[in-house]
Amino acid sequence: MTLRPALIVVGGVLAAASLQVNVGGQMAGPAPGEGLSESYRGSQSGNVEYQKVPPIKVFDNLYYVGPGAVSVWLVPTSDGLILIDTAQEPYVDHVIDSIRKAGFDPADIKYILITQGHLDHFGGAGKIQALSGARVATLEEDWTLIEEAYQAPARPGRPLGVPVKRDLVLHEGDTVTLGTTALTVYKLPGHTPGSPSFEFTVYDDGTPYSAFVFGGPGQRNGVEGGTQFLESLRRLKTEFGDIDVPVHVHSYLRTYPYDSGGTVFEPAAKLAERKAGDPHPFVDNAQWRRWLDTAEAGTIKYIEDAKAGVPVR
Repeated sequence: MTLRPALIVVGGVLAAASLQVNVGGQMAGPAPGEGLSESYRGSQSGNVEYQKVPPIKVFDNLYYVGPGAVSVWLVPTSDGLILIDTAQEPYVDHVIDSIRKAGFDPADIKYILITQGHLDHFGGAGKIQALSGARVATLEEDWTLIEEAYQAPARPGRPLGVPVKRDLVLHEGDTVTLGTTALTVYKLPGHTPGSPSFEFTVYDDGTPYSAFVFGGPGQRNGVEGGTQFLESLRRLKTEFGDIDVPVHVHSYLRTYPYDSGGTVFEPAAKLAERKAGDPHPFVDNAQWRRWLDTAEAGTIKYIEDAKAGVPVR
C-alpha cells in the first residue's frame, strides 16, 4: 500500500500527518535534523512520489498546487484562473491533478506567469498551455533564458517537457488583470536577469492582505548577479517592506520563526490547526522583514566571496 503524502488535505486545507510516509513500500521522511520543507530539496529530492504533495488552500484566492520542492501557485479570479509557475517533469501531471483536486478546471487557466527562466519553474508551461489555451508571460530576459534552455540544455538528458514558445512579454509596471483580480509586475534581477515579481491582494474570509511573489529569491552569477540581487533586495526593503504575505517560489526557503526549515509547509500545518479568531499564519510582515535582512546579509557575503575568488554558484 502506498500512502502519499506526509501531509493530507481536509476540506481544502492542509492538515498535519506523520512526517514518515510509505512510498512504494519504503518509509520516507525528513532526515535527522532536517525540516519537512527542507526534505523536498534535501534527502527526498529524488523521491518522485514523496514530492507529490496535495493542494493547499492558503487564502480565499490562493492555492498551493505544486510539488514539494518548487512552488506552483493558483490564483482563482471571477473570470478564470492564473497560474504562477508550473514546475517541471515529472511533476506536471501532478500540478494539473492538484488543480482539479482543489476544485478547479485546468482548462480555465487564462494566464501562466513565469517567475524565472529556469526549468523547474517553466518546464510545465507548454503542456499546461496546450491543455488550457492560456497565455504564457514573463520578462524579456527570462524568455531569452527559456529559449537558451531548449537550444543548449544545461543538463543534457533531463526532460524538458513540451516546449513553450515566446508569448507575452512583461515589463516593469505592467498589470495582469483577470476579472476583478490584478497583479502588478516588477523586475527584480539577480537570480535571473529578469526575475519578474508580482504584487496582488489575497483574501482571508473576505479580509484583504497585500501579497508579494519575489520571483528570484537567491543570488547567482558571481559579482554581477550578486550585486543586482543586492540592489533588488534593497528595493524590496524600501518599496515593499510592508507586505503582509510573502508568497515564496520555493517551500524550503529558511526563515524564522519557522526554524524547522521552510516557508510553506510549516505555516500550512499551523493553518490546518487554526481556530476561529486565530491570526492567519501566512500573514506575517515580521517574517518577511527578517527574510529580507537574512538574504541581504547572505548576499553581501556572497559578493565578498566572489570578489575574493571563493567558488560561488
